[in-house]
Amino acid sequence: MLLSNPLTQHFRLTDLQQSALAKLGVKTIYDLLHHFPSRYEVAGEGAEIAGLVAGQEASIVGTVEKLEAKKGWKSRIPMTEGFLRDNTGRIKCRWFNQPYISKMYAEGTLVRAAGKVSGAPGKLYLANPQLQKVSATEAGLFASQKAPAKGRDGEENQKKSMENTGQASRTPRTFPEAFSDSPELFAVYPESRGITSLWFRHAIKKFLTNEILDQVEDPIPQELLKNYNLPTLRTSLVWVHQPKDIKNAEAARKRFAFEEVFMIQLERGRERALQAHAKSFSIDMQEKETQKFIDAFPFEPTDAQLKAIDAILADMSGYILPSGARQGRPMSRLLEGDVGSGKTAVAATAAHAVVETRPAGQKNGTLQVAYMAPTEILAKQHFESFIGYFKNFPINIGLITGSGCYKFPSKVSRGNYTSISRAQLLKWVANGEIPVLIGTHALIQKAVAFKHLALVVIDEQHRFGTNQRRALARKEERLPHLLSMTATPIPRTLALTVYGDLDLTLLDQMPPGRKLIITEIVKPQERARAYARMHEQLAEGRQAYVICPRIDEPDPDKAFALQAKSVKAEAKRLKKDVFKEYSIDILHSKMTPKEKGDTMARFERHEIDILVATSVVEVGVNVPNATLIFIEGAERFGLSQLHQLRGRVVRSNHQAYCFVCPESRGEQTLARLKALTTAKNGFELAEQDLLQRGPGELSGRKQWGISDIGMEALKNLKLVEAARAEAQALIKKDETLAKHPLLSQALQARASQMHLE
Repeated sequence: MLLSNPLTQHFRLTDLQQSALAKLGVKTIYDLLHHFPSRYEVAGEGAEIAGLVAGQEASIVGTVEKLEAKKGWKSRIPMTEGFLRDNTGRIKCRWFNQPYISKMYAEGTLVRAAGKVSGAPGKLYLANPQLQKVSATEAGLFASQKAPAKGRDGEENQKKSMENTGQASRTPRTFPEAFSDSPELFAVYPESRGITSLWFRHAIKKFLTNEILDQVEDPIPQELLKNYNLPTLRTSLVWVHQPKDIKNAEAARKRFAFEEVFMIQLERGRERALQAHAKSFSIDMQEKETQKFIDAFPFEPTDAQLKAIDAILADMSGYILPSGARQGRPMSRLLEGDVGSGKTAVAATAAHAVVETRPAGQKNGTLQVAYMAPTEILAKQHFESFIGYFKNFPINIGLITGSGCYKFPSKVSRGNYTSISRAQLLKWVANGEIPVLIGTHALIQKAVAFKHLALVVIDEQHRFGTNQRRALARKEERLPHLLSMTATPIPRTLALTVYGDLDLTLLDQMPPGRKLIITEIVKPQERARAYARMHEQLAEGRQAYVICPRIDEPDPDKAFALQAKSVKAEAKRLKKDVFKEYSIDILHSKMTPKEKGDTMARFERHEIDILVATSVVEVGVNVPNATLIFIEGAERFGLSQLHQLRGRVVRSNHQAYCFVCPESRGEQTLARLKALTTAKNGFELAEQDLLQRGPGELSGRKQWGISDIGMEALKNLKLVEAARAEAQALIKKDETLAKHPLLSQALQARASQMHLE
């Protein structure tokens, strides 16, 4: 039995179970042992039905009663209804679009139900609770087993317990299953339909054996474990899944959190070391020309913008060799600033310095800039912004997206741009006639070849590493400079971890005259007041966004489907009942790029008064006349995402308003949203967002490449700084990790896993 064995060799898995495990990224024994609990529950501990309140997330142990399949009274949606009873009372349970549940649990089955309490006082119910059959022991109805006496050292105690269980037996023995006199702990795992925490507990127990654990090799150097009082990998795997007490569990989670942050820091440290050895372009520091460009801005630059420009130009200017020649070193910088803080102007100034520099050994021609945006809408907006910045400094600017190519200036009309063929645009880029090329991911296709690519600007696409930069440059031996930009507020610990290979520059000032946005929390019954304010502003000629969590309704595959407003239905309701005299249209991710572009163009021309959209407008949409945003289902968005959304309406000096309307009325929801009204800026809000999110709500894997246990670690600045310092010290001594083969293997495995995801 090997760690690499697929689980299908050891379990008879149904198609549903295999699909659920694949969704959770669990395919092998190794994956299973590294599928960590999201929390722990104490046997017998849980909410009592008599004390439940609306909006509460509850875990209740009780028996199921009267489960039956039926259809909704008005919607006719198939559902299951029934009751859960404990010693204090009973509560109704409803599962929308899940009629099969009525056949899964017999009358009187003992279960643990976890879900959200909904409804009004006296009419409370659990909406789509997750059910898990439990034994009487798990429910805390019987006493826990007694544990052997504790030793001073946790790991020594584990070894002694193993000896006591008889390792010579033919049957592999697990680490001690007995618990201490403290209440028994049960691990609760991230689940998917078809796989429950109970399944995980039983499956993992099968592999916590000497046969498997003897194969575990700890990549973290022993001196680090000792310095930070961390358990070994072998012990941590046991403690995280079968803790004797909560201290064991916390020690194991701390170890895995340290390991993940440490590994990320090693990755970034190696990448930074690689960049330090690379050659790049030396950009001429022409202060007078740069000042002319800045003086042409249609606004007064902030001190933060000027400092950022100075730092970027200094990076790109390189250093003096002993011979007196100037040698470029590749810049790697992250420019972080709130929406409207002027990042595009900084990027345009950097681009200007690049295109004013002649390629080495040439009397004509210029170096080139590639500017990548995440969406076609944003790419076109940057294209038009660059045209505005460079209108008095004529250069050719190109735009390449999946739906078309454009060039500025047009030969027919010098002040405008024109559509051109893809082949012609690529030809001009390849021979250096287009110094600035803006686009989406179409920029990194093989067909796009630059002659002298010296600067890559990436908007909201931060993990753009050395290999991708080399792929863009292709023909060049030199690595282009990198300027990555984001309006997403990033907590300091996350910036230190994820962007360890980038220098960080903050734009922490807003343009003069910009008014603070007024943010209000609107309870469902208070919509009329918010709508009245919107009517006032619309009558003055302003425009508005209304944001909904979903596109269509109903959505039968998602929990709480009936409670989330949809773009299509809300647009119809607003037109019929609230804003009859105004033009309303919709925008969402299922529309084609052309449909999105046409809708945004009409909104920009004020042919649309109210745009009802999903969070597709979160990044980059720039309509200065839009000063109102109403966000439905606000608790479904992270605080940083809400901050990004309300940033759509702070693009001018008009007073802007943001109304956030939560569907639930729980105290936790309101406290979290209140941070929107009190935080001074996006950076402060990001810190609050990270601290407020609980286990299971972090979900950093998709966006940042960090597991939830790693995201929990980011709440601990000291841990992050320690892991960072240790990683940097190790890279300094052993840049290639030749002396640390286990670490090197672990990094390769991590890279492979991230690539698969």
